Amino acid sequence: MVRTKTGSSGGRESAYHKLARELRDAILRQDYADGARLPTEAELADQHQVSRQTVRRAFQDLVAEGMVYRVPGRGTFAAHRDEQYLRQFGSVDDLMGLSLDTTMEVISPIQRKVDLEAAGRLHMTSDRVHRLAFVRLHDDVPFCLTTVFLPSAVGKLLEEVPEVAQSGTRSTLTIISLLDRLLPQPIAEAEQSITVGTASPEIAEHLHCKPHQPLLRIDRVYLSTHGDPVELAISYFLPEHYSYRVRLRRNVP
Repeated sequence: MVRTKTGSSGGRESAYHKLARELRDAILRQDYADGARLPTEAELADQHQVSRQTVRRAFQDLVAEGMVYRVPGRGTFAAHRDEQYLRQFGSVDDLMGLSLDTTMEVISPIQRKVDLEAAGRLHMTSDRVHRLAFVRLHDDVPFCLTTVFLPSAVGKLLEEVPEVAQSGTRSTLTIISLLDRLLPQPIAEAEQSITVGTASPEIAEHLHCKPHQPLLRIDRVYLSTHGDPVELAISYFLPEHYSYRVRLRRNVP
């Protein structure tokens, strides 16, 4: 199961969110095997130069996500992994981190296409964009189908990348991590919208579901540090493989 989390506003990441993210990434990298005990609150507070309350709040987030469980008097342990896929996305960095434990399989290699709608959403003057499509898998189970549209100048940067040039190619890359290395200005933010869609016959084939089945559709437009759109990604998820959770905070003086 994939869980997406968004923050309430921009600004500096809190200490406990940062610690929770680092521990989450370590668990996904399997630095802690299933059932392995994590460092104690005191050990983590000393390692990261934070208070024990900060560590406790980070652990509370990870418990709520199902990443760890706590045993009174014994400690905090990495949850056993099963066939479900559990991730939480609260930043562009988290999305780039999909390369930690998922695979991208290209179903339509990068090529130039005429697409007026995508060109408009990318604020292009031309109607020709670069397009590619792929499924993302966890333990060989597809959980997401994504179609990516790129401005021509951006798409040309990927034309010679072998991982996106041929159908059936598998890699652990993400498109945004590729672009972040190739673009003169790095990706800074993403504008996201969530709607409900249905499975076309092609989508149903790749996600192993029935045609016309309701799906969750997530559109993201990625922007560079100059505010220029560099990628439009349209993704479809089966509801049983994806849930959305948002934390809303109140500005208290």
